Amino acid sequence: MNAVAYDYNTRRPRLIIPEYGRHVQRMVEHCMGVDDRTERTRLAKAIIQVIGRLNPQLRSSENADRTLWDHLYIMSEFKLDVDGPFPKPSPEELETRPERVPYPQRKIRFGHYGKLVERMIEQCAALEAGEKRDAYTHLIANLMKRQFLTWNRDTVPDGVILKDLNELSKGRVKLKEDQQLASTDLLLQAQRSGPRNEAEVRKRGKKRHRNRNKKGGRY
Repeated sequence: MNAVAYDYNTRRPRLIIPEYGRHVQRMVEHCMGVDDRTERTRLAKAIIQVIGRLNPQLRSSENADRTLWDHLYIMSEFKLDVDGPFPKPSPEELETRPERVPYPQRKIRFGHYGKLVERMIEQCAALEAGEKRDAYTHLIANLMKRQFLTWNRDTVPDGVILKDLNELSKGRVKLKEDQQLASTDLLLQAQRSGPRNEAEVRKRGKKRHRNRNKKGGRY
């Protein structure tokens, strides 16, 4: 008996962008073999529609169309010659590394408060004395207490928060004597009962919507 010739992927040509699959790669190769430029451009646009459906997450990006056309040129090894809406990129252009983004090296005095609290304290210290500054100080102190309890869920004396506020502001921002911080129990209860992220908010909203549909549905 003659041996059966199996078509293994290891014996096939390399896929340039494996995420799109071999069928798309063959479509690109077929497009490159078309002599008529107008027909070749029409086929290229059809391929763009296909790979756009295979990569739907790109549609939410700002340069989605440009990225899809770049992928098409890459799969053709930059040999495809069509009248596309964007200029054909060069291999060197796509391989160029982006410039390094400078990262702020400023140290955070208290990691559990974060840099945002430090910026808020600086803004508060620059305000003129009055009701607005007092209200802003009270808001910051409560935020600091809530941030502290995120890392330490047992308890935190108000004196600790006031001491840290004094240290972070270098004595420039102080809570008025008649202002009281929110109680630890209320803050912990809010953390336990409140949604922790946007996904949970959407999940709870869908659940309430389903419950309304059940109540108003037909029996």
